[in-house]
Amino acid sequence: MDSLQDLSIVVVHGAWADGSSWSGVIRDLQARHLHVIAAPIPLTSLEDDIEALQNVLQRTRGPVILAAHAYAGAVISGARNERVKALCFIAALTPDEGETVGEVFYRDPAHPRAPKLAPDDRGFIWLPEESFGSAFAQNAPREQVALLAATQRPIAVPCIQQRVSHAAWKTTPSWYLIAEDDRMINPATQQFLAQRMRAKVRSARVDHTPIATAPGLVSEIIRDAAASLPEGKQ
Repeated sequence: MDSLQDLSIVVVHGAWADGSSWSGVIRDLQARHLHVIAAPIPLTSLEDDIEALQNVLQRTRGPVILAAHAYAGAVISGARNERVKALCFIAALTPDEGETVGEVFYRDPAHPRAPKLAPDDRGFIWLPEESFGSAFAQNAPREQVALLAATQRPIAVPCIQQRVSHAAWKTTPSWYLIAEDDRMINPATQQFLAQRMRAKVRSARVDHTPIATAPGLVSEIIRDAAASLPEGKQ
């Protein structure tokens, strides 16, 4: 990968998580001498989150691959930077221009084990702790589930209600991992979104959070995207 020495891979967490949710993927990519940054987003509004990602992109040079989990699919789709050469969506929500995250999230029926979500009196939506083990990451060991629950960050209502003004996947090569055992985002929704964007699709029997429960698979998809770049062809 010497020819990709200037490549930056920027990973973005979704709702109810932080950058540490990508730890396994980051370790795998770093072991392969790839430069990785976990972008912290405030989860206060879609506009705020896109701006936070844009600030992180200013810390990079050369080509960039953006990788997103779940809600963050809308965030990386909203980023505008000519150095972004590929997008990787991991069980992600990817609204089109004029759509909202909420509209695509609720496009298909919810799984029977999906949590009931509602904002608190400050407009933030928390995931019930028991849902981390039953829906968010049911394939994770108990210790990992407990850590995910302990480090959760709430998502504000404007994140899912603001309409998308830019969909980068329309012009940027995209990869999509469909989580077949997802209990948070209906796999049928993921299939629709992946086909709509004409992404290079992988489908696997993984839960909603493969960045934590199947990091090797997620790393492989990101590396496939890296290898597709002109600089990555040997």
